[in-house]
Amino acid sequence: MGAGNISGMMAKTVSKMKDVSLYAIASRTQEKADAFAKKYGVKKAYGSYEAMLQDKKVDLVYIATPHSEHYDNAMLCIRHKKPVLCEKAFTANALQAREVLEYAEKEKVFITEAIWTRYMPMVGMIKEALSQGLIGRPRMLSANLSYSLEHVQRMYDPALAGGSLLDLGVYPINFASIFFGTNVKKVSSFCTYTETGVDKQETITIQYTDGRLACLTASQSCVGDRKGIIQGSDGYIVIENINNYESFTVYDRDRKRILHKKAPKQITGYEYEVEACIRALKNGALECPEMPHAETIRIMEFMDERRKDWGIVYPFEEEA
Repeated sequence: MGAGNISGMMAKTVSKMKDVSLYAIASRTQEKADAFAKKYGVKKAYGSYEAMLQDKKVDLVYIATPHSEHYDNAMLCIRHKKPVLCEKAFTANALQAREVLEYAEKEKVFITEAIWTRYMPMVGMIKEALSQGLIGRPRMLSANLSYSLEHVQRMYDPALAGGSLLDLGVYPINFASIFFGTNVKKVSSFCTYTETGVDKQETITIQYTDGRLACLTASQSCVGDRKGIIQGSDGYIVIENINNYESFTVYDRDRKRILHKKAPKQITGYEYEVEACIRALKNGALECPEMPHAETIRIMEFMDERRKDWGIVYPFEEEA
């Protein structure tokens, strides 16, 4: 659902996967759908979302539209009893997320958030290194994700829920949640703004109830190293590319490298979330354990709170 660049990446991924096939593409215009179908070898092309959802052969819908559209798109899928893999950010705000998930639960329809880093095998590999005590007790964490995206118009459009937070900041936030958990005591943050009034870049510091700290940054106006670093009492771990884990390296208290692991070979990284959906559907589950519904809502609430601190309200939220 949606014929943009991210859908293209998913199409390339699925074309190389086993036990799954890309069957249909739906766009707001038949021309876009036809062009996408021709480029990626898709069997069916629909000029409306409704038309695709009426196709009984569709087993799972991947939503890859702007954040501002996720709520309506997901609700439409659920109305047609179609399981959903919805791109991050799951919706524009927590209110929308709760309504979508409550409706999905009521209708007994599977849905999960496509925050791809949650599904990658590297998560388990890093957690194992931590559980083995290789860096002692983890006490501080930092993560950043920054790209120079001045050319991407939707990132600056308030009507499309633009800004760094929902597109980029969501990754450091999820990184912190994966490895430091959810027992947050206090958060402080600030951002700078684009001329259109959305967040250009931000820093977020999280204090946990046990005294640990996480320092997170995101920007759509500069190039960052995309590293995640977890510091412990006896060493630290450096994770390369928190947006698509490439490797991690463990250093001891003398800053000597003691372990280096590369990410398993992958198609693009999108395959893991698709595989998770297939497992869940086969098991009759309504959510994925990698990204439970409760965690999707918690992350959305966390981002809502940051936007409230910064005074950022999307136009469609004012109209609601």
